[in-house]
Amino acid sequence: MNAPHSFPEADRGELVDSRFTVPGMRCAGCIAKLERELPKVEGIAEARVNFSAKRVALRHDPDLAEEQLIEAIEALGFEVQRLEDNPLGRDDADRRMLLRATAVAGFGMMNVMLLSVSVWSGAGGVTKQLFHWLSAIIAIPVIAYSGRPFFASAWMALRHGRTNMDVPISIGVLLATALSFYETATGGVHAYFDSAVMLLFFLLCGRALDAMMRGRTRAGIDSLLGRMGKSATVLAEDGSTSRVSAEDIRPGMVMLVAAGEALAADGEVIDGSSAIDNSMLTGESRLEPVGLGAEVHAGTINVMAPIRVRATAVANDTRIAEIARLMDEAGQSRSRYVRIADRASRTYAPAVHTLALLAFIGWMLAGVGWHQSLLIAIAVLIITCPCALGLAVPAAQVVASNTLIKQGLLVKDGTALERLAEVDCVRFDKTGTLTLGEPRPDLSTLDDEAKPIALGLAQNSRHPLSKGLAKALLAQGVIPASLTDVTERPGEGIFAMSGTTPVALARASETSEHPMSEIRIGDRRQLIHFADPLREDIAETLHELEALGLETELLSGDRKDAVEAVGKKFGLASSAGLSPADKLDLLNGLKSQGCHPLMVGDGLNDGPALAAAHAAIAPGTASDASQQAADAVFIGERLIPVAKAVQVAKATMRVVRQNFVLAIGYNVLAVPLALAGLVTPLIAAIAMSISSVIVVGNSLRLAGAAK
Repeated sequence: MNAPHSFPEADRGELVDSRFTVPGMRCAGCIAKLERELPKVEGIAEARVNFSAKRVALRHDPDLAEEQLIEAIEALGFEVQRLEDNPLGRDDADRRMLLRATAVAGFGMMNVMLLSVSVWSGAGGVTKQLFHWLSAIIAIPVIAYSGRPFFASAWMALRHGRTNMDVPISIGVLLATALSFYETATGGVHAYFDSAVMLLFFLLCGRALDAMMRGRTRAGIDSLLGRMGKSATVLAEDGSTSRVSAEDIRPGMVMLVAAGEALAADGEVIDGSSAIDNSMLTGESRLEPVGLGAEVHAGTINVMAPIRVRATAVANDTRIAEIARLMDEAGQSRSRYVRIADRASRTYAPAVHTLALLAFIGWMLAGVGWHQSLLIAIAVLIITCPCALGLAVPAAQVVASNTLIKQGLLVKDGTALERLAEVDCVRFDKTGTLTLGEPRPDLSTLDDEAKPIALGLAQNSRHPLSKGLAKALLAQGVIPASLTDVTERPGEGIFAMSGTTPVALARASETSEHPMSEIRIGDRRQLIHFADPLREDIAETLHELEALGLETELLSGDRKDAVEAVGKKFGLASSAGLSPADKLDLLNGLKSQGCHPLMVGDGLNDGPALAAAHAAIAPGTASDASQQAADAVFIGERLIPVAKAVQVAKATMRVVRQNFVLAIGYNVLAVPLALAGLVTPLIAAIAMSISSVIVVGNSLRLAGAAK
């Protein structure tokens, strides 16, 4: 079975988690159906749907086989794909099919409309009948081909005793087509092939637009996954080597990773030592030294020397794939607004079918005849299609999460956006949060003679302190000294000759709470102090948070003098020397007063506070536990993504509420008109599609929300 992936907010207990791709999900009703019915299956405790990723995650008894889980989903009328076959719910084939269907419908619509214009312009007799037959010859194959996404979905639902929004769409299209063919065959006055084809075209445009929106977020995901090594040289038990694609690597295989090569799987170093460029995962430029037993990850780059790595996690189970899933899940979640849409969708199909039937019966009793009564019923079916309502939440969440990804922040799910929109105060940790968590050198202790030598030595080492020293010296315009006999002694430093003088960049003998190195030039030595610098945009971030009406404070376990110095510099109230329990008590105290605090922290000691806060954000350099407890993770050296997250979240919730008003308002206005017989199927198709476009267009405004 596929390796399980846990829900971050729940206790796993003895249950396991499995995920499957369900490409046939089309609406909020599909979400409700899966999440309501699957837990009724014996052995399945919980089902969660990610609509944007077209994926369902099941928490279930470990004895329940994968085939049984698939059967349970298929029994509800959905096609299922194993996660290894479609790891991130990619629907490239679906998008291509939608684009082809849209193109065919558009071509057919233009030709049928040209014929219809001639009829509307007064063509009669044999000419009119000929144009109707030509319209039928064009429209029927077009409807049969372009309507497949709706017909297949509707048939699958009906075959399993359920409905979805494709059922009334299919009924409306087929009734309009059948009625038009009947009118043509019997020499009737009217035919509605143009309405049926135009309805399909606008519906397909809306569905293709929805798929393209998901594709915008997936573009970033595909770019991330594209940085994984595509293949690896694998060492066999007999000592032979072969080149194996990343998909074929299995846990336990030994990979020979050359210098400059990207890793194709997560693993453990079993031979050799080197330095790894983790910037793709952490956003930080420093190299991480690795040796025997060190953990390395797919997508990172081996910089210095060849190493042997035993694969421990491959393909969908690598950390980079987990980050990609995290990005993907940002598009949709079980937020309060999604649940509202779900409840509305449960009564939608029965209500629409009942309404259309009542319209038909009512107009028949009014004496307008079955022909006109059927047209009105078709218009009711079409105009009440809940496309706009189904897009109200996911459209906003997808655009918002994509916007925040560009700002350097990964949001775990839509509920995080909802919680971030509600925060009214922010609490910051200091070390690793307001600071970079990365030691940088104080060059004031080096004289002009020592700086070129220090740079020359540092450039010959991949040690993180050496890299930081070289970067700082180069920024000052220092020219490296010419050195000879350069050697590196692990754990000691870099040694060389500057002319006839021995020089070294070595670990200092003094002890300090901060790292220190020393430059040795002959018998002289000069200490280099490294400190953890503050993030450069703290003041800007605090200003934006205050502009959003949020009160801020610094909570730290560090020394009182160090914490107060930072607080004074930025005008932050501060509390120092706090234990994890102290931070937790402060957060709980705020919540008991009715506040909704946002906690921003990185260390293991921040985990309880992050979990207790109304919303939580951790830097990309944070511990795994902190990132697990957080709702979002920001990457890189800037702190401003924290403020942008709150800003975009608040804007997202405003847009979601606006989308609901637009979607519901459309139905309030349109349905009475359809029932009154004032809307033809053609006008209904246009109106329904315009409502979806308006909701999507309103959501796209979030692309500029992070100003």
